[in-house]
Amino acid sequence: MNVRPSLLLAALLITGCKHAPTPASEPIAVRPAPAVDPATAGSITGTVRFTGTSPARILIDMSADPACALATTPNLTEQLLAEHGHLANVYVYIKSGAPLTKAPASTPTVVLDQKGCRYIPHVIAVQQGGSVEFRNSDPTMHNIHTTPAQVGNDSVDLSENPMGAPQTERFTTPETMIPVRCNNHPWMQAYINVAPNRYFAVTGPDGSFSIPDLPPGTYTLAAVHEKLGEQDLQITIGPKATAKAAFTFSSK
Repeated sequence: MNVRPSLLLAALLITGCKHAPTPASEPIAVRPAPAVDPATAGSITGTVRFTGTSPARILIDMSADPACALATTPNLTEQLLAEHGHLANVYVYIKSGAPLTKAPASTPTVVLDQKGCRYIPHVIAVQQGGSVEFRNSDPTMHNIHTTPAQVGNDSVDLSENPMGAPQTERFTTPETMIPVRCNNHPWMQAYINVAPNRYFAVTGPDGSFSIPDLPPGTYTLAAVHEKLGEQDLQITIGPKATAKAAFTFSSK
């Protein structure tokens, strides 16, 4: 099915599951994450599954921009990627039980590219205090426009020249699923997650995730999907142990 971008399609593409902002709190002192004893550190591994019928992905007609129309890879909607019962693009993080820490200055930037007139990856995560490098690998003008809900995260609105120099922005406050849009191409969308600590992951096509180097303890582990919302579970990690976690989302 070949769908031309329209106001209706654009409205459908930008509709997602966005959580209400939480009140502003006292600034968190910049400090390194506490050292973890390698003799006792454990980890969490798991899988996010999907049950029900996954909606068919829609082929987006990008002929409104000749440069986008030349893309060699078909551009399909990405709001819900579930294959063989596995759910991709789920942000998984330690919601409570770990100290709130900011990314050290030496932390590498996380890259969000614009290639084939789509954002790659569709979902990214960065520790609070860390930075995202926005790239434009396309031969056309793009735009980065974020709309955070959390007090402390400023909106980003950047124009990026065709194959131009990357631009970097810092994200300072924990928040899930900050929408990213391109004002020039309404079908383009992505999400940025800002983690309260260094323990987070984003699921791949097989729905798997891994969070290493955790001190023994009991934590609240959260899994957040842009359309299907959030699920939390309590999980306990023993010394040198690997705890297994599983989430299952279903179509609403």
